[in-house]
Amino acid sequence: MEKKYDVIVVGELNVDLILNKINGFPKIGTEILSEEMEFTLGSSSAICASNLSSLGLKVGFIGKLGNDIFGRFIIDKLQEKGVDTSMILMDYKLKTGVTVALSYEEDRAMITHQGAMSSLSVDDIDPDHLKQAKHVHFSSYFFQPGFKDSLHLFFQKAKSTGATTSFDVQWDPSEKWDLNLEEVLPSVDIFIPNKVEIQNLTGHTDVEAAINSIQNKSKYVVIKCGTEGSMLFYNGIQITKQSFIHDKVIDTIGAGDSFNAGYISKYIQGKSPEECLVFGNLMGAISTTKPGGTAAFKNLADIMQIAKNNFNYSE
Repeated sequence: MEKKYDVIVVGELNVDLILNKINGFPKIGTEILSEEMEFTLGSSSAICASNLSSLGLKVGFIGKLGNDIFGRFIIDKLQEKGVDTSMILMDYKLKTGVTVALSYEEDRAMITHQGAMSSLSVDDIDPDHLKQAKHVHFSSYFFQPGFKDSLHLFFQKAKSTGATTSFDVQWDPSEKWDLNLEEVLPSVDIFIPNKVEIQNLTGHTDVEAAINSIQNKSKYVVIKCGTEGSMLFYNGIQITKQSFIHDKVIDTIGAGDSFNAGYISKYIQGKSPEECLVFGNLMGAISTTKPGGTAAFKNLADIMQIAKNNFNYSE
């Protein structure tokens, strides 16, 4: 059966207020200045979906928004990027989430109001929607308490449709890291945490020990390591690829989500694990050349021109 979507992304939705070029860190009772500000589409899930669409894939989104000015802004921005928003639920009783991000060169501090994203649950996911996707991606488990103790049911539902799956867990604001990986990962084809997340999730400070504790649970375990590149583990094989270092970093907002988009785009094209990893690193680097997570991603031709001009990359 012909699938309507290459990828359906399921996850949180919010707007980002990004403050750049900040002199110091704010303290209670004081005020500091930011030289630059950006108001843009936020959330790991939305950034990934938007950039997947810019890479030429057919993308749909499942999430929940408040029926307010921020919610309508998100719908408009996703549609501008070609993402199908018809499966997004809007609720008059809820507020759309907002993240304030303080950006400091290659790192950032963030404050998020969850809003509507906290009420999305596995019961909101129509299996008939998932049947229309070749691949299903889920992100930001800890920001979506509606999936607590039922995330494995969501992935089982997705797998039962014949779709491949991926999962980027993202940060846990409570820092409890309460997630049963033994239950979830058998239905996940690609598990994509970063290095700090996998250490916290497994309780192992040694990255190799952390990976060894889960690498046989998912088909592919991909570890994002920022400027150190990324690592991939599958079938007892380890692959490490260097990052695309450059001196034009504006901010790192959405770099990991852009990595996800790059990796997934090559994965569903049937490319080799090595190609997927390199392209993920490349998309992460391209993301940092513009503010926010989506500004550098206009369309495939433009993206590949940036890759050629800035990173000497060509396919």
